[in-house]
Amino acid sequence: MTAAAREPDAPAGLSVLLEAVLNVGSELELRPTLQHLVESAVALTGAGHGVLGVLDPGHGGLVEAVGTGDAPATLPPDEAPGAVVHEAGLLAVPIHVQQTVFGRLRVTGKPSDGPGGFTDDDLALLRVLATQAGIAIGNARLYETAKQRERWIEGAAAVTTALLTGRPADALTTVAERARLLAGAEAGVVLQPTEAGGMEIVAASTTDDPDTLIGATIVPGSAVLAQLLTGEPVFIDDSATDPRMTTEVRSRFGPSMMLPLQAGGKLIGTLALPRGPGSRPYTSVDHLLATQFATQAALALVLAEAQAGRERLAVFEDRDRIARDLHDLVVQRLFATGMMLESTRRRTQMEDVRETLAHAVDELESTIQEVRTTIFALQQPPADAPTTFRGKVLRETAGAAAILGFAPSVHFTGTVESALGDPVQGHLLTSLRRALATASRRTAISRIEVVIDTETPLPDGRPGVRLTVADDGTREDAGAATTVTWQSPLDT
Repeated sequence: MTAAAREPDAPAGLSVLLEAVLNVGSELELRPTLQHLVESAVALTGAGHGVLGVLDPGHGGLVEAVGTGDAPATLPPDEAPGAVVHEAGLLAVPIHVQQTVFGRLRVTGKPSDGPGGFTDDDLALLRVLATQAGIAIGNARLYETAKQRERWIEGAAAVTTALLTGRPADALTTVAERARLLAGAEAGVVLQPTEAGGMEIVAASTTDDPDTLIGATIVPGSAVLAQLLTGEPVFIDDSATDPRMTTEVRSRFGPSMMLPLQAGGKLIGTLALPRGPGSRPYTSVDHLLATQFATQAALALVLAEAQAGRERLAVFEDRDRIARDLHDLVVQRLFATGMMLESTRRRTQMEDVRETLAHAVDELESTIQEVRTTIFALQQPPADAPTTFRGKVLRETAGAAAILGFAPSVHFTGTVESALGDPVQGHLLTSLRRALATASRRTAISRIEVVIDTETPLPDGRPGVRLTVADDGTREDAGAATTVTWQSPLDT
């Protein structure tokens, strides 16, 4: 085609080009910018179909494709990313963003009526459009990166606020959930080191059931484990095929980031954010922002734990103060009142008054015992409540050890866990607490033996439980070597 033949169409072509450049530069969002670009390329060249493929700068593979019409949006895998292709039915040019190949713009299917096929002018127009598109895409990427950074910063601030003010039941799950949403991941999990030397998923947030991930482990000796235990981030293109991954759930995921939760030299664990199979890989910007989030989250976890420790200490100090007040004021006054009543009972000659006074003295002694039991319970360090009966018994004896200076010996006979119902357990623990509180006040005490027996029947032959607390201490009104026995039917 001669230049003269093209001249009448030149103003129209320039008009279309100008409109295309304006359309491409009118958007700040990256995805709409890409869609405008491919549509403008089709309109500018008269093509029937267009595809813009976004390439992975590190590996050259296709990350995302935007197309027009109903045809699949894809690029030939053997086409060089930076090559220019000009054929009768095909034009393809690279799009550069800051000297890096961002993607390829490809148009096909120009109608064959008239001269037919793509001309040199079509290629020139497409290259001008690609150059302008590189500038517009660069701006859109900067805008998108700024918005992405803002989301991650807001997410880190939200996690910090939640951990320091809301005190959620599971702080690690809170971190995993927020990170999963920010990263657009299929799952967010937190792994912690195991005693065997591996790492185990201890908290998870997923789009389905997180319990299917809890307990999955990275076994000792895995190639990725050395990096994780030393606090290094690990970035994986495909969890299912990467030989470094050994967890049994790896086949469910694709690209993944594994980031250290580390603050003040303390490694709390690893935050992993896997996407689904075939999902868009994480970019270098994703890596940077997620790593910064993990650092902030780890610091929030450490601060939240320190704050919880201070609160526990304040509670313990308050409990200790209450216990001292009860001992120094209430118990002493009750004891003095009991002594006065006992002295009056001994001097009176009226039998009914003596019986009333004796009953009053017994009630006071019982009240003193209850208060002392409460004091003993208040002096136990606050901790998470054990879930098993054996654990509850051992917690009571451990608390007594802090006061006595030695640990009482504990023996279980029979199947105490399955044999004792909640009411019997409650009564037994109360009796044990009273017995230990009483024993702790004796002098010259160096040994306490606690026996809980569910094998020996009660005196009436029924199955039951027997608690025996024996010590070698002395008390003015009890002599030496005291033994306390409590028993109950199992069906109480």
